[in-house]
Amino acid sequence: MEIISFLFQLLGSLGFLLYGMKMMSDGIQKSAGENLHKVLGFMTGNRVLSVLTGLFITMIIQSSSATTVMVVSFVNAGLLTLKQSIGVIFGANIGTTITAWIVSIFGFKFSISAFAIPMFGVGFILTVLKKLKGKSLGEAFMGFGLLFLGLDNLSSIMPTLDAQNMGFLSSMTGNGWLSILIGLFAGIAITIIIHSSSAATAIILTLSYNGLIPWEFAAAMVLGSNIGTTVDAVLASIGTKVNARRAALVHVMFNVIGSMLALIFLKPLLSLVDILVPGPVEQSITTHIAMLHTVFNVINTLLFLPFVNQLANLTEKLVRPKKDETPDIYRLEMPQTNRRENASAALLLAEKEISNMTAVVTSMFQRIRQCFQEGKFIATNKEALASEETYADQMQEELSKYLVICTELPVTEDQRNNISQMLHIVDELESMTDDCYSVGILLNRSIEKKMHFAKEDLERLEPYVTLVEKFVQFIRDNINHHLDETKLKEAQVIEDQIDLFRKNLKKVARKRLESGADVKSELLYIDLVRHLEKIGDRAFNISEALFETK
Repeated sequence: MEIISFLFQLLGSLGFLLYGMKMMSDGIQKSAGENLHKVLGFMTGNRVLSVLTGLFITMIIQSSSATTVMVVSFVNAGLLTLKQSIGVIFGANIGTTITAWIVSIFGFKFSISAFAIPMFGVGFILTVLKKLKGKSLGEAFMGFGLLFLGLDNLSSIMPTLDAQNMGFLSSMTGNGWLSILIGLFAGIAITIIIHSSSAATAIILTLSYNGLIPWEFAAAMVLGSNIGTTVDAVLASIGTKVNARRAALVHVMFNVIGSMLALIFLKPLLSLVDILVPGPVEQSITTHIAMLHTVFNVINTLLFLPFVNQLANLTEKLVRPKKDETPDIYRLEMPQTNRRENASAALLLAEKEISNMTAVVTSMFQRIRQCFQEGKFIATNKEALASEETYADQMQEELSKYLVICTELPVTEDQRNNISQMLHIVDELESMTDDCYSVGILLNRSIEKKMHFAKEDLERLEPYVTLVEKFVQFIRDNINHHLDETKLKEAQVIEDQIDLFRKNLKKVARKRLESGADVKSELLYIDLVRHLEKIGDRAFNISEALFETK
């Protein structure tokens, strides 16, 4: 029964942690939106500011685990980019060293779990008092509370670890590198069990102060605690978007690689600490450990900080989006070359991104295409469609800004004309995603309202949908290519066929209305036909723009 009780408490604590992160992420995104995005963007505007942001946040809340979990949630909400989050994670590792100094000097550790229930209570009040108009902010506070409560519960349900019942470690010292490796894994295990590198460091300090473990063994345990603390970011990344998972991987890579390097150069690292902390180690062991913790994280940050872009690129290769997953936020930056080379490079990049945007349109249409089955409609994934539609909106905004900047580069007249056509194509592609989303909503509404459609009416839609799908694929195949007159005539034929189908389908629907058919069902059917025809119209507009490019 004790094992069963432990497992249920463990699952419950993980539930608090994960659901709290999701609630906090959603609440912050809805309540703060663009304002918080701007503030965070300013605070993390460059690498140094990102590090300082992570450092000060962690110094305040006294938990690098909580900071990195929040960073993962911010990335998941689209409030931080992956590159911005990396510096904050670096700073969080430096900020957590303050606990070692507090314990070393005062023997006191400040616990953020004391804020959990009051924070949840404040959040609940904000959600129920409508006059305050703070429901979303209240959800964010409740999420913070649940997150901290989850971290605290994970620590409390585990076996109590202190200097008395960890004394067995003293028997494992004195065996050279074997002892150091044992110390490393002991630090990892303790930190994973109690879910706090700060608490693990406090235990290590206590063991060292009582003379139960020597200096080198304590140093190895400190390095191990830096690896063990990554488990919370990994747990928090479960079920999140791709960039949030990448941010968690950055935390793991930073701490693991840094700890391995420190282990390889352990002797020089300990010698440096001995220089910084004068006097015999035995008389100031706690100060030595606190200094080691700080020096390790500062050096680790200085080593990794110049390689933020490379680290981000590596995680993007290692962590791929899941099937049907849309990235959380879209960004497009101008290539860094000289101005004349920049013009050609910039336009090539724009063409690549327009091709990617066309792929989003194709993906959305394929989703709704699967919903048209003989004799009935099948529900589509509204969340996936909404995510792709939002992403397409971001692409339109970023690409439009980008193309306007391109006009200021030394471009030829033909290139300037192509930029104008690209802007037009981007607008049409975004409108196509709006229409695809509208079709998906109409299909789901027909199922939710249990609307009835005759089998022959749905069968009439099948060739119509197939024709629109053919036109979408035509654009996908020819995007960024100049269309000759033959190709344009091919597009005109498809457009004329879609128009003819639309007229016939609407005519049949009107006749059914006149004969007493269900009004809501017939109007929804006509809306479906109209939105599908709009997709065809926009595809033809893109075809004309491609015809005019050179």
